[in-house]
Amino acid sequence: MSRSRLSLLIAMALASGGVYAQSTTGSIVGQVPTGLGDTVTVQSDNGLQRDVAVDNRGRYAANQLPLGNYKVTLKHNGEVVQTRNNVALRVGVSTDVSFAEATTGARELEGVKVTANALPAIDVTSVDSRTVITADQLARLPLSFSAEAVAQLAPGVVNNSGGFTSATGGSLVSFGGSGANENAYYINGFNTTDPLKSEGGITLPYGSIDQEEVYTGGYSAQYGRSDGGVLNMVGKRGTNDWHFGGMASWEPASTRSSFKNWYYENGQPNPPLPTGTLYDPREQNDYWVTTYDAYVGGPLIKDKLFFFASAEMAKKDGTSVGPVTGSSPYADYSYHMPKWYAKLDWNINDSNILEFTGASNKQSYGADLYRYDFQNRAPGKFVSHADGTKNGGDLWSGKYTGYLTDSLTLTALYGKMRTTAFQQPVGYDPTLTYVAGITAQNPAIVGSQPRYNNQTTSQLYDPSRGNSVSNLRVSLEYKLGDHTLTAGIDNLTAEALNQGKVSSGPGYTWSYAHSNFPQNPIDPGLGVGAPADFANGQTGYFVKKLVNSQLANVKTVEHAQYIEDNWQATDKLLLSLGLRNDQFTNYNADAQPYIKQTAQWAPRLGFAWDVNGDSSFKVYGNVGRYFLASPLEPALSAAGASLSTTQYFTYSGINPDGTPTGLTQMSPPVSANNNFGILPDPKTVTAKDLKSMYQDEYILGFTKMLGTSWLYGAKATRRVLRSTIDDFCDVGLITDKAQALGYNVSSVNSCYLINAGRANTFVVVDDAGQHHDVKLSREELGFPPAKRKYYELEAFLEHPFDGKWYGKIDYVFSRSYGNTEGMTQSDVQSDGPNESADWDNAPIMVYSNGDQGNDHRHQVKFNGYYQITPEWLVSGNFSYISGGPKVCLGLFPGDNPDPAGYGSSYHFCNYVPVTPGSIGRLPAQKQLDVGVKYTPAFAAQRLGFHLDVFNVFNNQAVVNTTPALYSSSDGTPNPLYGTPRVMQAPRYLRVSVTYDY
Repeated sequence: MSRSRLSLLIAMALASGGVYAQSTTGSIVGQVPTGLGDTVTVQSDNGLQRDVAVDNRGRYAANQLPLGNYKVTLKHNGEVVQTRNNVALRVGVSTDVSFAEATTGARELEGVKVTANALPAIDVTSVDSRTVITADQLARLPLSFSAEAVAQLAPGVVNNSGGFTSATGGSLVSFGGSGANENAYYINGFNTTDPLKSEGGITLPYGSIDQEEVYTGGYSAQYGRSDGGVLNMVGKRGTNDWHFGGMASWEPASTRSSFKNWYYENGQPNPPLPTGTLYDPREQNDYWVTTYDAYVGGPLIKDKLFFFASAEMAKKDGTSVGPVTGSSPYADYSYHMPKWYAKLDWNINDSNILEFTGASNKQSYGADLYRYDFQNRAPGKFVSHADGTKNGGDLWSGKYTGYLTDSLTLTALYGKMRTTAFQQPVGYDPTLTYVAGITAQNPAIVGSQPRYNNQTTSQLYDPSRGNSVSNLRVSLEYKLGDHTLTAGIDNLTAEALNQGKVSSGPGYTWSYAHSNFPQNPIDPGLGVGAPADFANGQTGYFVKKLVNSQLANVKTVEHAQYIEDNWQATDKLLLSLGLRNDQFTNYNADAQPYIKQTAQWAPRLGFAWDVNGDSSFKVYGNVGRYFLASPLEPALSAAGASLSTTQYFTYSGINPDGTPTGLTQMSPPVSANNNFGILPDPKTVTAKDLKSMYQDEYILGFTKMLGTSWLYGAKATRRVLRSTIDDFCDVGLITDKAQALGYNVSSVNSCYLINAGRANTFVVVDDAGQHHDVKLSREELGFPPAKRKYYELEAFLEHPFDGKWYGKIDYVFSRSYGNTEGMTQSDVQSDGPNESADWDNAPIMVYSNGDQGNDHRHQVKFNGYYQITPEWLVSGNFSYISGGPKVCLGLFPGDNPDPAGYGSSYHFCNYVPVTPGSIGRLPAQKQLDVGVKYTPAFAAQRLGFHLDVFNVFNNQAVVNTTPALYSSSDGTPNPLYGTPRVMQAPRYLRVSVTYDY
């Protein structure tokens, strides 16, 4: 094909408008020699047919086609000239189907399925950064059955270092230096992201995934509410042919390597334990997993109505042993993880399509709890049943596509999702009081046998607790010459229903503790004195009475409008010009708005340059701004009537049920964050004119052919966080400034939501009920400027599948640094902005600038497969992820070691400044997964036997450790400092049998 002719084809493809992030469709485009044909008919394997005209330059485009296999026919005056069969679409991509001169009448040609080696070899129609994994690849590669495991095939995507998981157990991932809860999840175009904490989202049964897009940056103005990455799952659909099949998979406990034990790394607790430094005998943990999957799909009415349905049931059974400090640490547990998916497609006619999707993703848990003999490593007597939990939910959505004219297409999607977070105490006894810290009970009273009761429930939850989401999307696409214009709306409403918790039993719990320095105050910042100043406190033993109550319904409304122009400026240059406007409104427990953010303009500018005009060399770039709405959870504390207090006592005795007697009060109820159960005025909840969290992103890269069998490329990415939201809890600074301005005020707020690292204006209420503005500069707040910066340099080499083998290796050098990780704080295992200590007060942020918890300098990934014979295939994945930064948090130097009342939470180690990452790095995570697949010829290769081994060399690298150097503000060493909290999973084996008909 001549260069000029191919350039025209590519120009048409780029202007086709088929390339959009989180899309569920693809496009077919091509070039027709002059006079050879005037129309092109595309017909899918479910009967959908569209006729499109060939323009005067010989170009045609059929946009927004449902995924599937297509027959493409060129016609001249209604007569068939040429035909291409088996053209498989790839989500979000324009597929080239061009026609050549015919020599003898009509010809039927075999189309090329859109795999990695399909022409054009390089996709010059995209300006974004993404990885698309198809169902065929999922069936070949050794991967865990989760959307997040698939996402980690993409460069720059790593498992989070805090051990954070979704409500249904999926391990969250971090994209490009962002927090693990700054991502967006989609199923067939519907936003399934968890609205409460943005931790994951509903995902499909593994066998129902047709294609999964993993966006790592640069997506269009049509989508937002993510500054991390996007997991876009497109489910399978029915066709005119009936298909059914299933899978059975087993992960035997007997083939799983032992977990490594955890030990106290900083001395032993006081009083010493008979088990020495052993903290958690994890080698006693064991579990097995079974997964069953079945599907069926086909026509209800040929060429008109189709359905696809699938179900998956995974079950995990096992036993585990918790830390030596637990009163009932041995658990015999079971998880049930059902999923289902259903899709109905109705081709009303060739111009109108309706699609209906239903999906469910849930997890339930139950366990029996026992005492445990740590010295003899044997379970003891039965204590009780653990709280039963049920998490996850269901969704449904409907989508309409109308091909109004050859140039005008209308799409509209609406759906709802309802999730639950049910937790039911099994055998709960309201007459018993929960007791914690039993190993810190005074041995002069209890000897070597701590006293406790059978209460295993510390908090109670509303049984109807959950979340609700509705999502409406409408877009109109119009082709005008070399421009493809798209405009639309993207509206989402999310509600948290009956969220929160209360203390069990009588409404409070007890927790025992000990100070090695009884003459020092326990918490001088909150006015808690030294145990030695009170009766029975001379040896440092004391107890805390904890009261917690937090129940509320809150809501957020998120609207957006966008306009985008994909403009083919020249035959070789595509410009993608977009603008998005987001508006976010958050409501408190009394349905009053406390955050209202409007006119948030997010430009998206990208280009793709086909350097040689023959799809052999692409240079592309993207600049974009991405706004992130605040999740629902911060409203439960900042805009809710949250009660969380601690009261300190010494004691002279302990009852047989573990509750203290002979109490001497050391303090009234205190709360480090002023959580005394009063709903604050909504005007005073946040800083005035609070700006959303947003990030700017810059991408520049290239992809080039290397010979006829290889591709290589490189990309540079820069991300800069421009604004972030966090809670600020030093309310005394605000009231003091108000008093200095002449306002007589007192605050009932526990914390304020602010733009961290900036000047903020607070609204206060005086004794007469009048509102006043009080502005504090960044210097008055005592904060450094907020910073989160990320850069990434990526290089890859790929051998597309040629019928024999496929392989890809990529290397990423990156750095994530600053003084805020975002909406997570991995080093302290905080998975929400209102749960971390960052920005709560000035002392916390001293020496906070350094490497962030998700900083991994070097990443090497390889995945590939080799078809030895038609019956035998071998595959493998390898990853090397360099270790994250070590962290040490201690006490402040000087006369007041705990100026904020936060204990061992400051960036000082042995009273010496220690910035994050300055004391070394954790070990690298190295993992090799291999697989073998046998599809015997006697079963027409429909039957498959799979053997996968994960983490072949059984590397169990430490991913996260306890950062607190001290256990209390008086300088008592924390024996757990440096003890692992998250480790790489050990080696395990999976055996599967599949059948596809």
